[in-house]
Amino acid sequence: MKRLAVCAVLAALSASALAQTPASKAVGPMVVVDEKTVVRDEPPPHGAIGMSTAYRISDVAPKRSMEFRKRVLHAGAAIGLHPIDHDEVYYVLDGEGEVTSDGKSQRIGPGVAAYLYSGAVVGIKQLGPKPLTIIISYPLAERTK
Repeated sequence: MKRLAVCAVLAALSASALAQTPASKAVGPMVVVDEKTVVRDEPPPHGAIGMSTAYRISDVAPKRSMEFRKRVLHAGAAIGLHPIDHDEVYYVLDGEGEVTSDGKSQRIGPGVAAYLYSGAVVGIKQLGPKPLTIIISYPLAERTK
């Protein structure tokens, strides 16, 4: 069930990204990424609150029009509040957390997605005894090189 929800979110984001790109600008059939090759420990973005494990999956895809990342927020860690200029999705794979958008907070757990809208000030923090594992995805303003 969780994989089905992730696939639905990814399909929607991919369709949105593809709709912005003319079909004549195909960049190749695919890029396959093993998360073990893109993992690193680092403070979370937007405030460096605590520590996290980042899987910068989409970074290896040339000419991409979206970001797709997995992040594990360790105990007490958070992606600090920050404004976004695009729609963004946080999808929880494991653990518990609290997502905030424009001052409104909601506790979330495995199998739950938070769809965040452009123009909002957003963030997410880890709660409870287990690390919070999330997928983060959003479109880029322009295609990478």
